[in-house]
Amino acid sequence: MKLKLLIVLTTALLILTGCGLEEKNPLDGKVKVGVMLSENGLGDQSFSDLAFKGLTKARDEEDIVVEYLELAETGTYEKGFRELVESGNDLVFALGFTGQQELEKVALDFPNQKFVLFDAVSEAANITSITFKEDEGSMLAGIVAATVSNSQVIGFIGGMEVPVIQRFEQGFIQGAKSVNPDIVILNEYANNFDDDGLGAEIASKMIDDKADVLYAAAGFTGVGMLEEAEKRGIYAIGVDSDQYFYAEQAVITSMMKNIDSALFDIILSYKESGEIQSGHVELGLAENGVGLAPFRVLELTDVEQGKLDALIEQAASGLK
Repeated sequence: MKLKLLIVLTTALLILTGCGLEEKNPLDGKVKVGVMLSENGLGDQSFSDLAFKGLTKARDEEDIVVEYLELAETGTYEKGFRELVESGNDLVFALGFTGQQELEKVALDFPNQKFVLFDAVSEAANITSITFKEDEGSMLAGIVAATVSNSQVIGFIGGMEVPVIQRFEQGFIQGAKSVNPDIVILNEYANNFDDDGLGAEIASKMIDDKADVLYAAAGFTGVGMLEEAEKRGIYAIGVDSDQYFYAEQAVITSMMKNIDSALFDIILSYKESGEIQSGHVELGLAENGVGLAPFRVLELTDVEQGKLDALIEQAASGLK
């Protein structure tokens, strides 16, 4: 079993008790949490990296014993979840809907174990579901796109036409229309989350149709959009995490799902009370669950920046 402990036992403490020696585990009494990372693992500049950031913060600031597993090691999500339970973690986290069925199978076998599932909703009694209000974050992306577009033609690429991706699109349109009701918004669904070549192809067509700011909710397919935007000299907006490093000449900002903060807050809550919120929890702008990454690439005048900030603040206030 290849478990990675970020806090490593270097040795057991030995204490004298009467005439003999008794071993004392230095981890006794500490909160332990484990995370099964998403499919692409560390370095994905998305869910896994954000979860790891929250995990290390909990370790460094709250003395939490933390552990993570990658699919490349375990082979299946189910095996990973079982290992995290059997190694004594108080909380076990899962990222994304791809491992949901396997998580629910393990949760059924361990009814007293607490699980947390990000970005999907489970009905299991011992699984807390955390989702994000993608429409609210995407609305901010739409405001930015409409504000900086010179052509007033912008584009959205979705991975698949399913409710969660449609929420990205709807929020993006709402935000853009709040700036200019007549703006043209091109949209296309790739029906694929893992084809950067396809993302680049769709982006290229949109650019040919005069789009000068693009936004995608399409996984790795969206990375192709970012790279094509940079190649063609237009702006792009990243998604889920700060994707500036994929295309440093194009990515103005990114719509962030603050998984790191959410994960840290849940761990802190458990440490303080021994409990976590049950059921389905939705995190939006009011809960700091979504937002925008720092602005880069774009050079705005003070007046333009002030106008953009006011629009974003106005939109955010309307949701609180």
